[in-house]
Amino acid sequence: MDRDGETTPDVVQAFVDAVPTPTLACDPAGHAIRAVNAPAAELLGQDRGTLTLMGLTDLAESGETVDGRPVAAVVDEADAGVTEFEWETGGPRQRRRLSLSVTRTTIADEQWLLVGLTDVTDRVTAEERLRSQRRVVDTMASTVPAALFQCRADGTVARWNARLVDDTGRDGESLSGTDVTALFDDETRDAVSEALTRVYRDQVPAECEATLVTRSGERTPYRLVVGPIVDGGEVVGAIGVGEDLTEASIREERLAVLTRVLRHNFRNDLNVVTGFTERAREAVDDPELAAELERVVRTAERLLRVGETSRRVERLLADRPTPGRVDLAEAVEEALFSLPRDLYGEAEIEVDVPDGITVSAIGYLAEAIAELVENAIRHSETETPHVEITAAELPSESWTSLVVTDDGPGIPPAERSVLTGEETPLEHASGLGLWYVNWIVTAGGGSFDISSASTGGTRIEMEFRTPDDG
Repeated sequence: MDRDGETTPDVVQAFVDAVPTPTLACDPAGHAIRAVNAPAAELLGQDRGTLTLMGLTDLAESGETVDGRPVAAVVDEADAGVTEFEWETGGPRQRRRLSLSVTRTTIADEQWLLVGLTDVTDRVTAEERLRSQRRVVDTMASTVPAALFQCRADGTVARWNARLVDDTGRDGESLSGTDVTALFDDETRDAVSEALTRVYRDQVPAECEATLVTRSGERTPYRLVVGPIVDGGEVVGAIGVGEDLTEASIREERLAVLTRVLRHNFRNDLNVVTGFTERAREAVDDPELAAELERVVRTAERLLRVGETSRRVERLLADRPTPGRVDLAEAVEEALFSLPRDLYGEAEIEVDVPDGITVSAIGYLAEAIAELVENAIRHSETETPHVEITAAELPSESWTSLVVTDDGPGIPPAERSVLTGEETPLEHASGLGLWYVNWIVTAGGGSFDISSASTGGTRIEMEFRTPDDG
């Protein structure tokens, strides 16, 4: 019914029905709902008859908009044109967020308020979820002990944590919108640019080392790791992690000096021990004493080899080699050629490695093979140690197996345990050679396994990925 108690003009209902989106027609004076179209009735979950007995403010328990203004007062502002606001409607179990657009218009020579309704609950829920996720990300970023930042698609800084502020000496205003490469000096800026290019072009993480220049002009050695943010198959930004290498560089330098000094003294003193012990062994007539002195010599020589292995491990860790294509037959040949000639002549070594097998491995693979063969020969208790080296492409065609088998006494459990993390502090040094081999194999994406051979000795299997021809 209209404001005079008469039926609402059919033209008003027809006008509202013609609108395809949820729409109400209200009395401008009291905001009573006079006409409702089907989409509005469905949205509000009420039939038209019930709605036309209600006032606009009866649609919700609260008479205030989301931003705290009285709904009635906001609706009256429609005198000045279109008024828009958001409103929480429905009960606690069916609460939803509506966006209302109120327009004063003339229909059939009378003034009416047309109210357009849009359900924005999903949008608000998504925004709240996004804000919640952002709070989690901000909390994580604040606890990361490294500089963390986000770049836009053009490579400029969009977000950052406090550590980046500390590292660069720049406040938020100067960081926002800054090109990442501008944070580094002229000599190393190209390395940062190349890393970003790989991220944006190839959609893969990249890292580099460069010199960060603080706002006060201080120069800081820096390691930068950057990864792509991909949306819909396109890179829309990047996440970067930066690490100040000053303390790490000093620590590594000091450790390197300490290691060199210790290894030098270790080698020289053991050579002295070996020399004097051999002279004493030659001078004594007591067979038992001579045997004990021989054991001292063998022990000293073994410790010298441990020292040499530690040097090679240090070099491996410092080089950080990346996997590449390695011809397996050539690696085995190089390994055997590197063995001491007297040691090589003592053993019977059988090789069955077909030509043309290429695996993914780091360039130290020959050293790993040589380490295994040398250990097999030195620890053998037979007069002529027997070692077999075989290789085969596995049925999956994506992996290749390389097996080194010997007829020795087997690897003691104490040395095997180094690969499972079960060794004790007194045992771990004896398995350093195994660690070295394991690191080389796994650094190339391969696997390493020790078992007993059918001959009673040791069987060591290394599996390597077969690189794609492309």
